[in-house]
Order: sequence, then structure tokens, then C-alpha cells
Amino acid sequence: MTVSFAESIGLHAQSLMLREKRGEILASNIANAATPNFKARDFDFDAELARATGGFDIVRTSSRHLGGSLADNGLGYRVPLNASLDGNTVELPVEQMEFAENTLHYQTSLQLLNRRISGLMTAIKGE
Repeated sequence: MTVSFAESIGLHAQSLMLREKRGEILASNIANAATPNFKARDFDFDAELARATGGFDIVRTSSRHLGGSLADNGLGYRVPLNASLDGNTVELPVEQMEFAENTLHYQTSLQLLNRRISGLMTAIKGE
């Protein structure tokens, strides 16, 4: 049985790309914490990973719900715990926590991908 390189690292590579995209979105939220009427954005990582790897389909009743395709800008809006007077929905402590957690998961995905590639290289060399 032959397994392609893409199949052997697929989940890890998809996870890494989605973590990178989510990091960009969260960084944008943090950068706009003082911008009036800015709406914090995010997406459901688990649902997007399942969609990207051919998992299950998610039924949405609105294109604004989390879990939409990132390609068609299906990002969702974060619902704030405390409303801001200027219409901004960014809550800096929440965004910083989400960013730190995403960074930790990104580093973990990168380590897993590196180990998978190292294992494949060992198998190729016959060591």
C-alpha cells in the first residue's frame, strides 16, 4: 500500500495553516481594540479542521455563524461579555487569552509536523 506525502502529513499541515490564519485574525482583533465600532472576529477551529480534512459538514442557518468557509469570509463575530459604549466588541483579556492559547496549539502542531517529517525521513533513509 502506497501512502502519499500529503496524506501522511495532511492533518498536521491543515492544522498548522488554520492555526496561522486564526492567529492573524486574533492579532487583528487585538490591534483594533481601541477602534470604535470594530467587531471582533473568530472562527470555530475544530469545525474548520473537520471541513478541511473531509470530516463532517456543518449546517448553518446564517452565513455569519462560526464555522463557515474561510475562503468565502465566513468568519463569525465574537459576542462580547461586556458591551462597550463605542460599539467595539473586542475584549482585550479574552483576545489575549485566545491568542496565547492559539499560539501554544500552533507550536504543538509544528512540533508534531516536524516529528512526522523526521519519521518519514528516517524511513526513507532506511535507518
